[in-house]
Amino acid sequence: MRFGLGIPESLAGAPLPRRLLWLNAVRLLVLLMLLALMGYTFLGGALELGTFSSQLALATLAASFALTGASTMLLRRLNNIEGLAHSQLVADQLTWTVFVYLSGAMNSGATPFYGLTCLAGAITTGLRGAWLAAAAAVVSYGAVALGFWQGWLQGPSDQSPELYRYLPEDIAYHFGINLLGIVVVTLLGAYLAERLRLTGGRLVEAEERAERAERLAALGRLATGLAHEIRNPLGSIAGSVRLLGTSSGLTDEDRELCLIIQREAGRLNELITDMMDLTRPREPTLSAVDVVPLVKEVVALATASGRAASDVTVCYLGQAGPVIVEADAAQLRQLIWNLVRNAVQASAASDVVQVRLECRQDSHAILSVTDYGTGIEPEALPRLFDAFFTTRTHGTGVGLALVKRIADGHGFAISVTSERGRGACFSIDFGLPLAP
Repeated sequence: MRFGLGIPESLAGAPLPRRLLWLNAVRLLVLLMLLALMGYTFLGGALELGTFSSQLALATLAASFALTGASTMLLRRLNNIEGLAHSQLVADQLTWTVFVYLSGAMNSGATPFYGLTCLAGAITTGLRGAWLAAAAAVVSYGAVALGFWQGWLQGPSDQSPELYRYLPEDIAYHFGINLLGIVVVTLLGAYLAERLRLTGGRLVEAEERAERAERLAALGRLATGLAHEIRNPLGSIAGSVRLLGTSSGLTDEDRELCLIIQREAGRLNELITDMMDLTRPREPTLSAVDVVPLVKEVVALATASGRAASDVTVCYLGQAGPVIVEADAAQLRQLIWNLVRNAVQASAASDVVQVRLECRQDSHAILSVTDYGTGIEPEALPRLFDAFFTTRTHGTGVGLALVKRIADGHGFAISVTSERGRGACFSIDFGLPLAP
């Protein structure tokens, strides 16, 4: 897919080296066109080889070709790619200044090349590149104008002096017109570059959503097929072990093994439930829900099951009074349960998981679940809510993906803060609570 004007879609959000590579190709094309134009001029007899103008033009073109080649080779070796891009922009403006001088100075038709480089700067490094190119153009073109104004600069010796005689008002007029043109082109280029960047970002987000939907669809087909095949024998196993645990002839070790089987069977059942909920999204049925008793219920359930019943403490902190939000009660309970379960699984033995519900100064109701485990690596944070992405050895990457889907479906804001070795805190912003 491509944007209009033949600009590749990848330029909108492409890495800087790729943008520079593309712009180097455009620069080579422009330089080849100038070289071809000079060849036509030589063949037509309008300009002779060996003159000052021809030698300066060829030397400038040779230097531009060399700089473009060197820049292309340095793209993979240089760390400061942005500095390389900016130096190229300044060099280009100096190149155009030479051709402006050789083609009539203040009356030159080569001044639009200044605007072309300003557009290149906008595409390359955004607003900073556009204004740097504009500043280089104004300074170099202004130096030519000042030189002719003060008489410090004369036209090329091989051209007619009449072409380079200007009245002060002519110099001021041409400088003002070209200055206005450079500023307008720079503003337009910066605006278009920002639009391309935003459009490219939206395209990347759309592709990520499409990939996520495809993964969820595949998971849905898998989960639907496996759910019935797993749940029936799993229920039989759990029921049989429960009955076996009531037998009087079992030793304490046997009963402990039965409890382990029941616990792991319950974990498998929770995993299947999460997968089914994730792959079969349901629009929330909104109603007024008091979050406080819901959170306390989840904390009590977590305390009596899994690791929280043995070596991890789950405690509720926060408001005792009602905090009413508009939500689907069942989905909200699932969201809180998954956050608490994730915190318990991330905790070490004897750790404490804190579940806090409070209203901030801006009156927003905030639920936070804090653990003191190993924390989350910074590079893992952007993908933390992706389906099947997990930072734990035995994790599945389903629980937090379901949390994100439920939060997005309700319009709740979710955030994560983590410090390596000091745990993580997941926060849900419910917005403004309803009046009791």
